[in-house]
Amino acid sequence: MAAWLRTHPGVEVVCRDGSLVYCQGITDGAPDSVQVSDRFHLWQGLPKRAGDVAAAHRGCLPSAVPEPEPAMPPGPAASSDQADTPARRHAKNLFEAVHAVTDTGRSLNAAARQLGLNRRTVRKYAQAATWQECVRRSRPRSPTSLDPYLEYLRQRWEEGEYTATVLHQEIVAKGYRGHYQRVKMAVAPLRRGLPIDTPRERPPSPRQVARWITTAPSRRGLHAAEALGRLLEHCPELDRTHDLVRQFAAMLDAHDAAPLTDWLRTGRDARLRRTAPVERRLHHPGTTPQSSR
Repeated sequence: MAAWLRTHPGVEVVCRDGSLVYCQGITDGAPDSVQVSDRFHLWQGLPKRAGDVAAAHRGCLPSAVPEPEPAMPPGPAASSDQADTPARRHAKNLFEAVHAVTDTGRSLNAAARQLGLNRRTVRKYAQAATWQECVRRSRPRSPTSLDPYLEYLRQRWEEGEYTATVLHQEIVAKGYRGHYQRVKMAVAPLRRGLPIDTPRERPPSPRQVARWITTAPSRRGLHAAEALGRLLEHCPELDRTHDLVRQFAAMLDAHDAAPLTDWLRTGRDARLRRTAPVERRLHHPGTTPQSSR
């Protein structure tokens, strides 16, 4: 790169990606040139950095999953027509969202694309007369090789042993042949004050959270929007990350680099873990604020 630039003098502006190798080559071969990044490469790097922040807050990711429905005691107060549960609210929201689109005459495929839902899900809700028909019924949990040790794990937890590694070693000594990860997932509800055998939806991965954050709010599916809302309410740092990403998206959409300096300052002040690579790429010596365009 440096050799080629030396043999082609007069280059004033060089557009590059985030590679530091290219950066050094351009600096050596055309030291007076301005290095800029295009919108594609700037945005391409952002999900990776948002994922890094999410990975640094893995402990917050389970908050994206709604709490399991509590067991309802028998009696009139526990009637399925009266109980307000997360599953019922989710079904009602989906039913209203689907019918708001399909009742206008739009096809199931068009509704699925607009709402970010699977076509089968859209068809199920579109064909239902009431949202109550769509309430997801919890299936009985299938037995596992860990079941004989659940009572022991519960007892050891109450005695003060909260380390999944130690608990796994103890039940292995008693004959358990399963993986440590299963024990870790089994005791996770205990950390939230839930029964040890409560089935629970799997938390999102950092990459999935990054995809939610970098997707325009108008294009997020209902499920993703609700899960992200729960997560951002629980984790202030991911909430700040989301705000910074949306502000940067607005700059790119408007082709307006004027807020970039304040945006960089805000990002530094937030002290978000693993956000420094983004700042270095946006504010590398030799670049100008117009590079965000």
